[in-house]
Amino acid sequence: MKVRFVGSGDAFGSGGRFQTCIHLESSATQTLVDCGASSLIAMRRFGVDPPAIDTVILSHLHGDHFGGVPFLILDGQFTRRTRPLVVVGPPGVEARVREAMEVLFPGSSTVPRRFDVRFAELADRLTLELASISVTPFGVVHASGAPPFALRIACDGKIVAYSGDTEWTDSLIDAARGADLFIAEALFFDKAVKYHLDLATLLGHRSELECRRLIVTHMSEDMLRRRDALEVETAEDGKVVVV
Repeated sequence: MKVRFVGSGDAFGSGGRFQTCIHLESSATQTLVDCGASSLIAMRRFGVDPPAIDTVILSHLHGDHFGGVPFLILDGQFTRRTRPLVVVGPPGVEARVREAMEVLFPGSSTVPRRFDVRFAELADRLTLELASISVTPFGVVHASGAPPFALRIACDGKIVAYSGDTEWTDSLIDAARGADLFIAEALFFDKAVKYHLDLATLLGHRSELECRRLIVTHMSEDMLRRRDALEVETAEDGKVVVV
């Protein structure tokens, strides 16, 4: 499975980075894990074809993680997309996406389209089987108006886990266990902030994270100015890894 960091930035574009968007490409399907507001621009910059996306899986409902979904849907409408799009996320995901569409482009949520947009809700530790992938959510700690999740995604015999945004919680141990790749937020270097991970805390639990590879993302300026000295692999916009 090919993993592309379409966007690796925080909510505020620190370092000129795009907001969170991770592209998973397997032999049978293409998936976005989170889709921040800048994601459509980033997809086009890095050669990800929007109409080829089958599924969007959202960790939580903050704009820098789901705000690109309305644009992805509208892009499909204007490019005459026909393949269905499945949007998976926390409880209430359909209402939040439709509300966002109405705020941004009034009337857009009810316009007839050539393709179906289907929604599915995540529930803590219940595996959701999709056409070619499965996703297991793990409840984490991040106030966002709906339950937030870390995600464990299985496809083509590989497992990619993702923390979403969260302060440290032992749920991350379960999400990362045995994963080929664990993508974890590290907003700050050693500054503890409610609802977010810092690198020092994350690495303090590294031995408990039984993953084969760890990459940190969602970095603020505090992390970016230190990245050349960090003893951990970091995400970059456009970076591709194969698991």
